[in-house]
Amino acid sequence: MKVIPKYKNENLSFEQRAKDLVSKMTLFEKVSQMTYNSAAIDRLCIPSYNWWNEALHGVARAGVATMFPQAIGMAATFDEELIYQVACVISTEGRAKYNESQRKNDHDIYKGLTFWAPNINIFRDPRWGRGHETYGEDPYLTGRLGVAFIKGLQGNDKRYMKSAACAKHFAVHSGPEAKRHSFNAVVSKKDLRETYLPAFKEAVKEANVEAVMGAYNRTNGEPCCGSKTLLNDILRDEWGFKGHVTSDCWAIKDFHEGHGITSNAVESVALAVNNGCDLNCGNMYLNLYLAYKEGMVTEETIDKSVIRLMNTRMKLGMFDDPTNVPFAKIPYEKNDSKEHLELALDVSRRTMVLLKNEDNMLPLNKNKIKSIAVIGPNANSRDALIGNYYGTSSKYVTVLEGFQQVVNPDTRVYYAQGCHLFKDKVENLAMPEDRIVEAVSAAQRSDVVVMCLGLDANIEGEEGDDSNAQAGGDKMDLNLPGLQQKLLEEVYKTGKPIILVLLSGSALAINWADEHIPAIVQAWYPSAQGGNAIASLIFGEYSPSGKLPVTFYKSTQELPDFEDYAMKNRTYRYMENEALYPFGYGLSYSKFEYSNLRISKTEIEVNETVNLSVTVKNIGKYESDETVQLYLKDVEASVVVPKYQLKGIKKVSLKPSEEKEVSFELTPRQMALIDDEGKCILEPGLFEVFVGGSQPDKRSKELTGDCMQKSVFNVKGESIVLEY
Repeated sequence: MKVIPKYKNENLSFEQRAKDLVSKMTLFEKVSQMTYNSAAIDRLCIPSYNWWNEALHGVARAGVATMFPQAIGMAATFDEELIYQVACVISTEGRAKYNESQRKNDHDIYKGLTFWAPNINIFRDPRWGRGHETYGEDPYLTGRLGVAFIKGLQGNDKRYMKSAACAKHFAVHSGPEAKRHSFNAVVSKKDLRETYLPAFKEAVKEANVEAVMGAYNRTNGEPCCGSKTLLNDILRDEWGFKGHVTSDCWAIKDFHEGHGITSNAVESVALAVNNGCDLNCGNMYLNLYLAYKEGMVTEETIDKSVIRLMNTRMKLGMFDDPTNVPFAKIPYEKNDSKEHLELALDVSRRTMVLLKNEDNMLPLNKNKIKSIAVIGPNANSRDALIGNYYGTSSKYVTVLEGFQQVVNPDTRVYYAQGCHLFKDKVENLAMPEDRIVEAVSAAQRSDVVVMCLGLDANIEGEEGDDSNAQAGGDKMDLNLPGLQQKLLEEVYKTGKPIILVLLSGSALAINWADEHIPAIVQAWYPSAQGGNAIASLIFGEYSPSGKLPVTFYKSTQELPDFEDYAMKNRTYRYMENEALYPFGYGLSYSKFEYSNLRISKTEIEVNETVNLSVTVKNIGKYESDETVQLYLKDVEASVVVPKYQLKGIKKVSLKPSEEKEVSFELTPRQMALIDDEGKCILEPGLFEVFVGGSQPDKRSKELTGDCMQKSVFNVKGESIVLEY
């Protein structure tokens, strides 16, 4: 009887098999598995594998795949179930493409099953160029959507993972991009635990994320990809993380070249591996053999990392009979399918946030519109649809094309670029402002004007991927770039009604527009079919339901220094000035009434849970979704705490005159505060609960005309320390 090696025995656990496989490797072979482009080991039947793959809002950089709206747009849905569905589609397409690539012996970059997504950093400052990759500024919302995305990517099979998700960038990472290779993010114990870590903790403890990526920067002096505090003390010892850690790309060389923490490459790789960074996106780990020879790293430490990596590959079914791996049966035809494209369009529609609708200007009646002008640098731009970390769509519909498709056959659609996105002219040999006159002429001949302004990922993005070299991908300020503000004002002078559509991945300070323009839509980077979503929204084919996952500030001047990571005066939780458009805000074509907020107890012990319910009724004329939001305020806290914090979200779909009861649960952990030492403590005292379609600030009430439902409860007893 032929004896098969343990690592090929599918009856054993993946961990047993991984340990056996690694025990058969030489030290050189082990090291060869610790870079992102892992080498084949033919004698052990290990094929080459490239760990680097992207799936931020669709399978990226690997050819055709369904493209979803950029992450910040998906965050505007406030919809955990929808984000889960999106991730399920992405992992299905990832498997379909992987299976086909394997059949063709294509092991190239971006062809694997280890997706380096989601980005669950907190978008603490609107100037950060990569903020559009995140789920916004709030730890609770980021955690809920991050968990949903991870679960959708990894699947729910009891034995195998559909794909491997990666929570990044761990931790305290949100700019400045230009300094990320040398920057030290200094953060208090309180802000670390209250703001920057919660989403990562939920990714590990609730979603069982398979991988975590370290950030480029240092946190409190330690380079994140070699941080004992982050990778050992918190991630593995405190949270019990069992998966693997990968560095960000070429981050290990920053230890000696940028941070000056180590003197050379050998010291850098030793610091990283000894503190639990298992995989190197880059080539620094080729120095591990030297680190071993110099006594800086033991073979036992290297073994731990390689076992974790092999365990991931085994959980993905890479060493098993494909007939036993359910996801190996997903055919190539599942990629970019009709059903997936329909879902992407639906998601795009759900991301739209209606910021202003004076005198109910929207929706337009297409039968009353004989001519319409679509104007602006983002009007016919594919770049404005796709964000960054994107795949290739089989079908693109710009905003202009969306309007051309949706209007009546006899309606004239005028188009003018108006200006360059950020330069002072479109044609190099022309005089400045060479497209403004054309835009004014188009507006004068139209019944209504749609202005498509904003940004794209060429001017807000990752360091090295941008055209905004002076800011390294970050924004210098919150203004419309280039000539866009002048273009808007010149078209406004025609007297024609204007709808402003902002395509951007972050907040802009559009104070003039808020004062002068009757209708404003925040469309984010809405995906390849975004033009259809925008045009059909304007003409009332559906009601907008998106809510802002970030605060729209009035100016850069009111923000703290970009390099200051303290949360004081940042985000809705701590900001001191009034927002232009608040977090959680977004209008509908319909109107919702909240009533009958009920609370299970108004006095509880410190270990009890509170249950609440509220009635939501659609009192408007349009069928629409509503995002019911619950905020909690600790009135008598012994330390500085947020003004109030989002602690519950529920989506409801309501037809006109329909009402539904929505329920929430508040746990002791949700009531607890983080003290100045980073401890999680539930103190006795008074708590206020607010439930409604926005946050309970003055500006939201002014914009919506609605009042939040409010209740109070009192916690009795002595303070208790809870598990973080």
